Amino acid sequence: MAGKKLDGAGTAKLKTLDDALGQLQTIHGKVETYALEVKRQGNPAVILLQVRRLLPLLAGLLKPQFGLIADQVTALNLAAGRGGADVQRVRVLREGVAATRQALEIAQKRVEEQHVVEETNAAHADASPPMSETA
Repeated sequence: MAGKKLDGAGTAKLKTLDDALGQLQTIHGKVETYALEVKRQGNPAVILLQVRRLLPLLAGLLKPQFGLIADQVTALNLAAGRGGADVQRVRVLREGVAATRQALEIAQKRVEEQHVVEETNAAHADASPPMSETA
């Protein structure tokens, strides 16, 4: 019976992606809190600052192994800092978080596909079918 495991690099990359998904979930919660403040016409500036502080941390986590996704997070941070209506900023932040989550999930599947190591049981590996002689 053969089992599938990940090699060392695959395990490290999956841990990085899991940590990134956790941080992204925190950012998503802040974005939704920001959206509620905008809808209530409160003071959303403090929450926006929190989001803008969290995004570079996520980009820094991803940069060594997943540079393209880190660049996407950095672009989201720049878009969040641009001027404009708060409603537009909420839309940009929501779309950016969704796109980043999708990119992280795709990266997880690719890592699992590329870094799989087949494990075979020694008893099954040594057993070969009997050779038949025809004469």
